[in-house]
Amino acid sequence: MASLLQFSNPIISSAIALQQQQQDQELDQEEDRIVRLFQETSQSVVFIKDLELTKSPRSSSKEDIFADDDEDAKIEGTGSGFVWDKFGHIVTNYHVIDKLATDQTGLQRCKVFLVDAKGTSFYKEGKLVGIDPAYDLAVLKVDVEGYELKPVVVGTSRDLRVGQSCFAIGNPFGYENTLTTGVVSGLGREIPSPNGRAIRGAIQTDASINAGNSGGPLIDSYGHVIGVNTATFTRRGTGISSGVNFAIPIDTVMRTVPYLIVYGTPYSDRFQ
Repeated sequence: MASLLQFSNPIISSAIALQQQQQDQELDQEEDRIVRLFQETSQSVVFIKDLELTKSPRSSSKEDIFADDDEDAKIEGTGSGFVWDKFGHIVTNYHVIDKLATDQTGLQRCKVFLVDAKGTSFYKEGKLVGIDPAYDLAVLKVDVEGYELKPVVVGTSRDLRVGQSCFAIGNPFGYENTLTTGVVSGLGREIPSPNGRAIRGAIQTDASINAGNSGGPLIDSYGHVIGVNTATFTRRGTGISSGVNFAIPIDTVMRTVPYLIVYGTPYSDRFQ
């Protein structure tokens, strides 16, 4: 009877309709904000293919080596990265390019797919600049002649709080420009690095990070990079993310990457 009276009362019905309209508008505004966030930051994210040439290149021409069909190369892995500066420096995880870093055959290559500031897609060979396995970080460089890149906006991880929104952009399983959303689930975590040491201070998030996301940015609600997506716990036997994912804090990246660009050697070596 109460519900019948409620819907028969025009004042109550109008109030309910107004409340629903306000909720819909708030939802639309939130969705629009996330769409804009992705549009403004995705141009700074790159797709990295780890290639092994199946035979020695017949030509020194980069166009021949990096033909679209990759007919003379075997894809050994994929990953993500992001544009650090307008000079073509790309930040990614060490484990994304470790085969290139340890190559003794001369057949390993990295093919980097980018989008310039005008929205033009192109690809270039990624040359290794420096690595720091202790922090699972690496820097590549691509030739940007004729292109203007859009570097990421670097934030800080110092003031992060558990519960705040965060977003991961990358190329999981080769699906380019994928956005996943979540929150900062924990801070000060410890995860293993490729050289067996512990990476301390890692960010835990439930934003999905899967194979191919590694090296991509974790960003906050303002589009500022707060971490480098690097690891996930997977469900046993599936390879699927369990929702427990980790990123290297950007404050660590800020200490490491400029040192790699200038010297090419690990920042962590100074403390050995």
